Order: sequence, then structure tokens, then C-alpha cells
Amino acid sequence: MIALERDVPSLVHWSEQTYQAVFKPGAAERILWVIEEHGQLRGFLVARFTLSECELENLVVAADSRRRGSGSTLLQALIDEARVRHLERILLEVRPSNPGARALYERFGFRVEGNRKNYYSQPPEDAIVLALALNCTSTGAPNR
Repeated sequence: MIALERDVPSLVHWSEQTYQAVFKPGAAERILWVIEEHGQLRGFLVARFTLSECELENLVVAADSRRRGSGSTLLQALIDEARVRHLERILLEVRPSNPGARALYERFGFRVEGNRKNYYSQPPEDAIVLALALNCTSTGAPNR
């Protein structure tokens, strides 16, 4: 996972200790989903849950697997899981300079909620905060 993440320079790079710590007992509830192809890791998603919302912390797809549906598959699985849990919304941060990721999130209905000054380093950049309102009813179905 770390090697795959390091191949994407625009990401916030987590240390091996950070990846290990997110799944230790007592840590916030998280999920980790992976996509493998022919025994090789092609993408992964890490998300943290609270009582009312979910934060997409990391979504990584190998460069040679992009635009083949892996990111969409992972993101749709997260949205489905958040609806099953009756959460209100999913939040994430994205670089303004990452049009591919922004387009993916916008296709799924994420909308700009704000920004975080100087959120990223290497290179320094603000973050756009995106949110997807789930509007779930007690059955988990979207309100219409």
C-alpha cells in the first residue's frame, strides 16, 4: 500500500506507523478496501466513521489502472456502506490541482463545502473540502 501511495506525488503520504495505528484497538472505526488484479494491489480506500458521518481519508489507484473504474468501484462501495449505516454525509479533502479526482467526486455528487488553507505540503497547497449529503431515511434509501 505504501509503495502504491508513494507513486502518487499529490497525495498526503502516510507513514507505515500511521497505517498500522489506524487499525489498532481503540482507534476510530475505519475500513480498508483494496482492489487486486492478478495478485497485485491496484487500488485502495481508507475511510473513518463517526456516528453521523464518514471521512474518506485516502483513495489511491495505480497509475496504469486509472480510468478503468477502480476508483469509482471503491467510491461507490463507500457510499453504499455509509447509506447502510444511515450516515448524514461523506467528507473529503482534495487538491485544487487534481482535476481527475475532483471530476470523479463531482460525478458522484460531492459538492464544495469549503477549503483548508495550507493543508497540503510537498508541494504546498490549500485543500478543497467536498461533501456528499446522503439524506438517508431509516431504510437507508436516499430521500427524494
